Amino acid sequence: MTQADGRPDVLIETPMHVLRRFGIKMIDADVTSETAAMSMPLAGMRNPVTDMPTVGPLGILVDAVSGFVNHFRHEPGEWTVSTELTLDLSPDGSERATADDAAPVVAVGQLLGPRGSTSLSFCTLTCGDVIIGGGTVRSFFLTPDRVVRDEPEETLRRTASTPLSELMAVQIGAVASDFCVLRQRPDPFLDNAVGVVNGGVASAGLELAASAVINAGGPPMRTASLRVNFLRPFFAGEHSRYEAAPLRIGRTTAVADAQALTEDGRPALTARVTAYR
Repeated sequence: MTQADGRPDVLIETPMHVLRRFGIKMIDADVTSETAAMSMPLAGMRNPVTDMPTVGPLGILVDAVSGFVNHFRHEPGEWTVSTELTLDLSPDGSERATADDAAPVVAVGQLLGPRGSTSLSFCTLTCGDVIIGGGTVRSFFLTPDRVVRDEPEETLRRTASTPLSELMAVQIGAVASDFCVLRQRPDPFLDNAVGVVNGGVASAGLELAASAVINAGGPPMRTASLRVNFLRPFFAGEHSRYEAAPLRIGRTTAVADAQALTEDGRPALTARVTAYR
């Protein structure tokens, strides 16, 4: 692929091995119009704590397509990293996307406004012929010491029945009615080009943990929105984890906060999830 001015470059901000791990396919990419489209299947993906169908992995799709179009604007020597991510779903969006016979979700991303120190993009999410939601990603431009473009060795033999917990290399740590911990195990296939856990993967981990505390009891609630802030690089290690606690659990709506914590316990990402019954 080439930049709009004709100079060759690597435009994919999310490594191809991350896309392959989660079945994300590139449909279209147009540098001139600054748009891109990708698809991702959600059918069969389940929260490892609740065993409920989950839309958490849509964070990976939103980050991939919107981060991709933001990356169109990088200059030679620059790279982009996500600083904010949002996901909003229609009232029936979760059910449509996670049904056993659901078509893959298609995300179409485009840039919003001019480039500054950051770039902002928006994507629409469609399942079949129905728009089920949208998302945004704000990316920051930086000049990294190194960018790893080599493909790592695959660490997982994926089959049609491979659970989401294995795709994401997460393990259940501690679960209670008001607390959930998911451990993020190291897996080079989940890292981005600058050597940290891919922002979409981390966003999905936050949603899984938050959804688990929201659904610790009572009739199930489905995620309607996800808001993520990226504070610092999230490296996977022995003690890296996602922690979530409820802010309010009501009869028909719930809000929970989650953090991705580094080895030394500092928050690398924070998120707020809102769900409805």
